Amino acid sequence: MTRDDKIMTQDHRKMPGAAFMDHHANISRRRTLTAALGLTASLLAPPMALAEMPIDKATSFIDALGRGLMETINGTETAPAKTASLEKIIETNVDTASVARFCIGRFWRIATADQQKDYMALFHQVLVKNITGRVGDYQGVLIATNRAAAREDGIAVTTTVTRPNNAPNRVDWLVTDEGGKPQVIDVIAEGTSLRLTQRNDYLAFLSRNNGNVQTLIDALRQQAKGG
Repeated sequence: MTRDDKIMTQDHRKMPGAAFMDHHANISRRRTLTAALGLTASLLAPPMALAEMPIDKATSFIDALGRGLMETINGTETAPAKTASLEKIIETNVDTASVARFCIGRFWRIATADQQKDYMALFHQVLVKNITGRVGDYQGVLIATNRAAAREDGIAVTTTVTRPNNAPNRVDWLVTDEGGKPQVIDVIAEGTSLRLTQRNDYLAFLSRNNGNVQTLIDALRQQAKGG
């Protein structure tokens, strides 16, 4: 095993998909699954002005999104068909470009144009792969929309997510309205913000690798291939 292979192996749990699949050793499998479900709708993005998004618009958006997720996950379609449907949900409701840039922070400006392009593409591939690869874990899921409240960085819509043989979980979906289109920019599952977790993992990985963006890209490519 080469030195680079060792680095990638040691840092696997700090990579994009792993942040949701292996989300910290002290967090239970139930909590991890709940967080990953939230990620199905989205991750993160830069803050927006609250005036751009009425609370009722955010609530209606999450209510419709929840129904769409339940219909897909609990449906009778084949696994490949469900995967395609979930990928469409991601494409429609997640600004992956903003998500990806947020995740690497200042390192985005350091990356070359080619590195930025590769990173964006691989980020999307890994995101979709790790979400759709766990669709079977959510069979029987119920998502009930509750209240909503304005926050500094968006509208937080609270839902209750329930799966068979599991206690109900509170999941907050943070929504903004850039360009008139609602988007989920963060999911807070049982108090854990996915965008902060993801950003911290990326920055820690880059710090351990001397800020080398190519190392992150190479590790993402390995994950996209199933490594």
